[in-house]
Amino acid sequence: YLAKLSSVGSISEEETCEKLKGLIQRQVQMCKRNLEVMDSVRRGAQLAIEECQYQFRNRRWNCSTLDTLPVFGKVVTQGTREAAFVYAISSAGVAFAVTRACSSAWSRCELDKCGCDRTVQGGSPQGFQWSGCSDNIAYGVAFSQSFVDVRERSKGASSNRALMNLHNNEAGRKAILNNMRVECKCHGVSGSCEFKTCWKAMPPFRKVGNVLKEKFDGATEVEQSEIGSTKVLVPKNSQFKPHTDEDLVYLDSSPDFCDHDLKNGVLGTSGRQCNKTSKAIDGCELMCCGRGFHTDEVEVVERCSCKFHWCCSVKCKPCHRVVEIHTCR
Repeated sequence: YLAKLSSVGSISEEETCEKLKGLIQRQVQMCKRNLEVMDSVRRGAQLAIEECQYQFRNRRWNCSTLDTLPVFGKVVTQGTREAAFVYAISSAGVAFAVTRACSSAWSRCELDKCGCDRTVQGGSPQGFQWSGCSDNIAYGVAFSQSFVDVRERSKGASSNRALMNLHNNEAGRKAILNNMRVECKCHGVSGSCEFKTCWKAMPPFRKVGNVLKEKFDGATEVEQSEIGSTKVLVPKNSQFKPHTDEDLVYLDSSPDFCDHDLKNGVLGTSGRQCNKTSKAIDGCELMCCGRGFHTDEVEVVERCSCKFHWCCSVKCKPCHRVVEIHTCR
């Protein structure tokens, strides 16, 4: 909900924390103690929604949001695989945005509580020198764990949904941690790269979204079991191999998302654009749930016959083309 609060400016005063809908009291208290981080939390939430909508743009459920709580509708209050993805990408978004603000603090003093990861120093076995501003992913992950997970822990972390949500929150953060990369800069005469300094950087958030979308497609249906006095989630089908910390898990089957059901936050697929030639989920047969589709001809204007002119511009001609647009009934 933080991502949609356009009426609220920068979260820079404790009174603002009290006005933020959707936060439990312990999150409000964290907000007050970490005011300088809250704008990053908000950016992370916006990043999560944008990435979710990109990853599901061609599916019946396209991660559409409402202006009410919960913003994704009741689909996230159920134990579906869609809820699993929303929790994972949201947790990752917060960790990513807070970490990015920490690295920016090195040059712009954005955050006082953190900076670059100074534990990454010295020489490497590959022969380069660790230097520069390594992303402080440890701080971003720790803050995400504290701020995002507290909601589930406050309910009692032994309930099915709390266990599911906590697992998927962690899987979202693991999608960043396990895809950290090394970036380097060469030094030497005329860029000869006689030696180079390197640092650890987060992957682009699109990479995180891609990883979690793959985990969504291969998510494991689970149920609660007891090992001693500890309650855990295990695959519902005992023939399936146990899931790892990086996998997404879900408890309930998803609805088909075909019909408009605003009460549950399902917009349906009527009016959605589909691909007439595709046999996949974006194809008109599956996207439109067998209801059929409308075909309209639309004129589009594109740039064509582009030529480079010395120096230094590219000039193109406008070309008109008629294309067919297919939309679900």
